[in-house]
Amino acid sequence: MRGLIFLKDVAALAFTAFGGPQAHLAMMFRLLVDKRRYLSAAELLELQALCALLPGPTSTQTITVIGFRLGGPNLAYLTLLVWVTPAVTLMTLAGLTLSHLDPARVAALVQFVQPVAVGFVAFSAYRIAEKVIHTKMAVALMVASAMLAYFFQLPWMLPLLLLAGGAVTTVRYRKHAIIQEKKPLRVEWANFLLWLGILVGAAMLGHYTRLLPVRLFENFYRNGSLVFGGGQVLAPLLYAEFVEFKHYLTGPEFLSGLGLVQAMPGPNFSIAAYIGALAMRPAGGAGMQVIGALVGTAGIFLPGTFLIFFVIRFWDRLRQYRVVQASLEGINAVSAGLVCAATFLLYHPLPDKMMALPFHLGPINTLPLNPLLVGTTFLLLLWEKVPSVAIIAAALLAGVMLS
Repeated sequence: MRGLIFLKDVAALAFTAFGGPQAHLAMMFRLLVDKRRYLSAAELLELQALCALLPGPTSTQTITVIGFRLGGPNLAYLTLLVWVTPAVTLMTLAGLTLSHLDPARVAALVQFVQPVAVGFVAFSAYRIAEKVIHTKMAVALMVASAMLAYFFQLPWMLPLLLLAGGAVTTVRYRKHAIIQEKKPLRVEWANFLLWLGILVGAAMLGHYTRLLPVRLFENFYRNGSLVFGGGQVLAPLLYAEFVEFKHYLTGPEFLSGLGLVQAMPGPNFSIAAYIGALAMRPAGGAGMQVIGALVGTAGIFLPGTFLIFFVIRFWDRLRQYRVVQASLEGINAVSAGLVCAATFLLYHPLPDKMMALPFHLGPINTLPLNPLLVGTTFLLLLWEKVPSVAIIAAALLAGVMLS
């Protein structure tokens, strides 16, 4: 029964979690931690940081591993399916109906969702800091990591900062109690070998058969196995491979898909469904394009899933050691700093919009709309009376009425 309730919550997130990984984390924090109490704030941050250290889609890995914690592999795979289905379906439809879509029109429909998503991230930064920052060292790590992440937007910066933060606080390991009866550390290699076997097997099969669906799967699986940093880092890799090198789609087609996926709820990695559908056009027919979308989806999401399943099976035993426990203080502090940096990084691309006042305040006739939406969202979340779904729905409705 609890598993069904959890899947229902995952579905709610899948349809309303706009704004990328940090906004996804903010909504997970509100629904899964504050409301449902499936896990604590520190546990969510710990799992999110662990996923960020691995290649693949961080928010997808995070919510999948929460399902694993609650109900084992079966619930985890169902969680993954529920989480990715809405975005993948929408991006597949986008690939099938590309000629009838106007990205500018879609952007207008979600114009108010983006600042609302920033408000969710800002609130998440506040609540995370409130729960996990308790020492001067943690404050220093949070501020330093926020500044570095803000000024140096590099793919390897995120895992590097998490590792560095954990290393800094390991010197305090003696302050943690010794666990007298530690469970023996036992690593189960099955999922790692499965990940590696599919990586090598798909490459060989694609090379010898030259079948387009097989080669597409290998292309996406390889990219999903090597990319750190989320959809923002994945996009240029996919552009280089599928547009510049293999010419499966044109530059404008790729950019249209990139714009659309930013406007969709759920994982940004769902752009793989769009690219897969367009890549299969030479095979003929909508059915083959759907196959391409499914192949792209499987290829991009499976590597990160196999790797997090591999790590999570021995993580609880690894964290019994005082050095690992001490490192979590630094990792959580850095995670809080990364969310703070994300608030500003997500805000900057928002266009300048002004709202006319119905009355005049001296020389002031207008107010900047986006800061107002960010602040209003933050206050509504702080008030804790308005559901997240209602806030997102109001932003979408406003976009529909004013577009």
